[in-house]
Amino acid sequence: MLTHSRSLGSRAFDIFNIILMLALCLVTLYPFYNILITSFNDPTDAARGGITFWPRVFSIDNYKIVFQDENMLRAFGVTLARTVLGTATAVLFTGAFAYGISKTELVGRRIFLLMAIITMYFSGGIIPYYLVVAKYLHLKGHFLVYIIPNLFNVFNAIIMLTFFKALPKEIEESAKIDGANDLRIFFQLVLPVSKPVLATIALYNAVFHWNSWYDAMLFGGDRLLTLQQILMQIISSNSNVSQLASQLGYGAVSAASLKLATMVITTLPIVFTYPFVQKYFVQGVMIGSVKG
Repeated sequence: MLTHSRSLGSRAFDIFNIILMLALCLVTLYPFYNILITSFNDPTDAARGGITFWPRVFSIDNYKIVFQDENMLRAFGVTLARTVLGTATAVLFTGAFAYGISKTELVGRRIFLLMAIITMYFSGGIIPYYLVVAKYLHLKGHFLVYIIPNLFNVFNAIIMLTFFKALPKEIEESAKIDGANDLRIFFQLVLPVSKPVLATIALYNAVFHWNSWYDAMLFGGDRLLTLQQILMQIISSNSNVSQLASQLGYGAVSAASLKLATMVITTLPIVFTYPFVQKYFVQGVMIGSVKG
């Protein structure tokens, strides 16, 4: 009887858990779903509101208006370029630092590590940062302003450091016996077996670069606009939306529907990328958080 009672309690808990999780999924996902269906609704009809489960008047005019904007196309190219190049260089630079710091025989290892960790707690502030990047490095208005200042992240370096310390030392020892130097070991032995942590850090950097708009506002100028910066401009100015639509030959439109279409465009690439790195991402996060 006791076993039967426990079984009923376990089943009741499972049913309650399923209902609760479904409710949480609905509450979490529905806003994104509503954004998607509203973006595919006729822009004039969308101004009436009341769109709940599917587009009332299906239309792709919102996306036509967005993609016919020259600034949007240029911003898409800039954002894609900074995401790909910025992610690749940041992973390589941070990985090289973490691999070097993982070697206990490195002279000054503790000093380098301490200098890096200090930056996690203390910052020079926005004005000194702006002066260094714009005045002393002369990167304002240059595409490299999106790459060089973001090459290194201490948090990412610590995750990679923990992973590298857990690798078997026998691999490197056997390679050194065969005459391989540290550079060759890093590129030909360490990186190929570090896919989980590389995918994790790559995803962190890709999301940062794709969503970044603050550095574009400070240093990019009109020539280096990013997608998120365009989105901010559309959200903050309805007049620009109406003017853009009239210039492209469209009638009265809903500024809200155009904003939602832009949000979908800026969000989907990262959403579609995650499933391809999910396996490595989960494994890399667990290794970086449990080991050491």
